[in-house]
Amino acid sequence: MSTSANTMYGLPRAEISVILPILNEEKYLADSVRAILNQKFEGPLEVILAVGPSKDRTMEIARTLQSQDARVIVIENPTGRTAAGLNLAIAASSHSIILRVDGHANIPDNYCQMAYEILKETGAVNVGGIMDASGTSIFEKSVARAMKSPLGVGASRFHTGGNSGEVDTVYLGVFRKEALLAVGGFDERFTRAQDWELNFRLRKMGGVIYFDPRLIVSYRPRSTFSALARQYFQYGRWRRVVARSHKGTINYRYLAPPFTVIATLISLLSGILISPVLFLPAIIYGAFILISSISIGKSLSEVLCLPAILLTMHISWGIGFLTSPNSLVPEVTLHP
Repeated sequence: MSTSANTMYGLPRAEISVILPILNEEKYLADSVRAILNQKFEGPLEVILAVGPSKDRTMEIARTLQSQDARVIVIENPTGRTAAGLNLAIAASSHSIILRVDGHANIPDNYCQMAYEILKETGAVNVGGIMDASGTSIFEKSVARAMKSPLGVGASRFHTGGNSGEVDTVYLGVFRKEALLAVGGFDERFTRAQDWELNFRLRKMGGVIYFDPRLIVSYRPRSTFSALARQYFQYGRWRRVVARSHKGTINYRYLAPPFTVIATLISLLSGILISPVLFLPAIIYGAFILISSISIGKSLSEVLCLPAILLTMHISWGIGFLTSPNSLVPEVTLHP
């Protein structure tokens, strides 16, 4: 596995450019950047903040961080789009390893060193670990439970954990810059699912995407039902875009939410219009939601919150997938 990748790109140097696409992150940005600057890493490190047109004090905070530490570089991302900001940060980077972090995420102080060692040992072009969702309110804690369970999000290892090894995609990612440049970087036509789409092209090129559960990044879930619904609606919508752009990339896990939406709707309508016995599929799904909530929740408050949260995640993702318009599909991919 590692031989071909190392032959293609050579062993990575111990130098890292950490890139963050930033928009409206005044609440979390300073803590996120300080966690990066406090890394126990053996080589040079820089932090590039691609700041979009925020409605809060994000740019002011970014400039203050830059004035306090020369390793912090601030650039503007006029569109505010994530993929565009990532590409601008990559273009401004100086080092051969690109490590992505989000403005509302925190990494432990050994993250950079461990990521470098895994990248070197495996020969992968991208490595990543666990998206460790955690919250402060009951709602956020309940969402975090759902995001860590196969009953909530399926069996993705970066959500639920698992053994290290090759995967289709990882959370955020630590990349060999040469590999990123070889495939043209992030596709800026993708508002969501740009990570999955990029990793598809990296794998198509022959690169290995590698998951290691020792790499843990903290993640703060959405704090309201409306924000959660919008997030998962966009996930479903843009995952359908990836499926259209790259044939054969869809599997049963991704089809489960749209199937659930269709089956539940048919069951409810048939039960009303034809016979109450046809309510059975919807009743079974409802029972699944309740049993899942009891299984996932660690307190009574979480168990009471989880049915509505699981329904919001499943149904929003499914509706987003089903209603994804053809106009969202890019006409061409960067590297067909």
